[in-house]
Amino acid sequence: MKAKLLFTLIGLLVFHWGVSQGTADFFSKADVFFSTYIKDSRVDYSAVKANPAAINELLEMGRTLSVAKEDAKTYQAFWINGYNLLVIKGIVDNYPVKSPLDINGFFDTTTRDFGGKQITLNAIENELLRGNFPQEARFHFVLVCAGMGCPPIIDEAYLPGKLESQLQRQTELALNNPNFIKVKGKKVLLSQIFEWYKGDFTQGGQTEISFINQFRNEKINVSAKVGYYPYDWALNETK
Repeated sequence: MKAKLLFTLIGLLVFHWGVSQGTADFFSKADVFFSTYIKDSRVDYSAVKANPAAINELLEMGRTLSVAKEDAKTYQAFWINGYNLLVIKGIVDNYPVKSPLDINGFFDTTTRDFGGKQITLNAIENELLRGNFPQEARFHFVLVCAGMGCPPIIDEAYLPGKLESQLQRQTELALNNPNFIKVKGKKVLLSQIFEWYKGDFTQGGQTEISFINQFRNEKINVSAKVGYYPYDWALNETK
């Protein structure tokens, strides 16, 4: 009985070590990929299409990995990177294309084989990330949908040990960007992200402006009238 228990424990340790090594390799290779193909917050889709081996290897690695949501930072970083990589792969498979919306079912019906699941992009965002971590509104500033209206994609992977600082940095960059938050006198125009996911930004009785002001250097008047400008779905490709 003791021997059986010992072998079970050893098996579990080997399994968890293997998963840990697999995720570490995934994050390392993802970091190289993003640093290679992201230039000035845009994606070099033509270069990825010409040399697809790196993204194919990453997605094959990610396909077989399963990260427990209890390991919150690793889980979040894994699925943020996975979402951004799957978006790039989806564009590359249809490139040249002018917008992700030109690809039928891109976000809501096309399933991807990743993280041990058959899953859509919308399900990654809304079920795995927002659903499991409903208090974390900063996800909206790191998930990049391939449109120019998205917050900028970064030239590095999101990593468990850096995720908190990366989430904070990208949220601050977006919310201090005058092209993203457009203050015009007594009116402020927000990205439609704030319209579509208003509940994420108004939790606990706060307003959209009070949420934004947590991250801004120059605060917006809390009595400012809020509006939304049209989302730019043009492809975020390098020029």
